[in-house]
Amino acid sequence: MSTDAMRPLGATADRATARLGASLHVKGEISGNEDLVIDGAVEGLVQLDEKRLTVGATAKVTADIIAREVIVYGTVKGNLRAKDRIEIKKDGSVVGDLTTSRISIEDGAYFKGSIEIDRSPEKESAHSAFAKTASPSVGAPATKTI
Repeated sequence: MSTDAMRPLGATADRATARLGASLHVKGEISGNEDLVIDGAVEGLVQLDEKRLTVGATAKVTADIIAREVIVYGTVKGNLRAKDRIEIKKDGSVVGDLTTSRISIEDGAYFKGSIEIDRSPEKESAHSAFAKTASPSVGAPATKTI
């Protein structure tokens, strides 16, 4: 059997993706240097600093999560910190505080907690430059769509 046949869908030769199956239950800390898809149960801490974590539809995660990108199809109870973005899909559920640069919560998703948009210095300066050229008129409320 070729290694291509065993590679998870969406993975390329230079981008490995690990998978935690639906029947597996992990208590403790998960850390690593590859993308991870969780379909089982995890309790503890998940730390994938520069990688993507996908919480599958059957997953039940009770953990704090630190990753570059977090996509939630299942259930998460814990705080999420993503350097790039967090997505909560339509059947996803998150109870906890989110810290990220970009957020997407689909219709039908459940979320309870707070959201902190973390702006990096380069995004802050780009936002400031835009604000100087297109500032709202005096007295008009400033709005932000997330």
